[in-house]
Amino acid sequence: MKKKELCYICGAPDALSYYQGRSETIRVKDMERRIDNLSGWECEVCGDGFWDPENDSADRYGKAKEELILAFRKIIGAEIKRIRRKLHLTQKEAVELLSGGGHNAFSRYERGELLAPKPLVLLMRLLDRHPHLLAGAKTLAEGADMRGAFTYIKHDNADTPKVS
Repeated sequence: MKKKELCYICGAPDALSYYQGRSETIRVKDMERRIDNLSGWECEVCGDGFWDPENDSADRYGKAKEELILAFRKIIGAEIKRIRRKLHLTQKEAVELLSGGGHNAFSRYERGELLAPKPLVLLMRLLDRHPHLLAGAKTLAEGADMRGAFTYIKHDNADTPKVS
């Protein structure tokens, strides 16, 4: 067993203890992954710690976490795609009506490459439960986009912006 050391995080003397063979569970929403046989250092005072740099604990923990996050993004992406199709919207229509972002970003949300913004996921879930609200959303969206709404006209005497 390795001797106790000074905690690099809180500075407590003889508080950093070595552990090995520990199992930890990572949770992302309703999904979880267990990683066994981890080793590292942990402070008995502040509770913080770090993985043992002399083995693969950090790599295995990181890989498991990345896999869990990717799986979560793919589930959300599949849900967004299912709802969009249920509403008979193309990606372009969904972008223009619901997200305000770009077509490429929306496509990446559906493929699980990016996590969709929470407001978009919430709106899609509401429309999934209440598809009749789509007509109201289309009506409300008219005129809601301010991009390109302003033009500037130069006058002979002064530069005066006018809204058109």
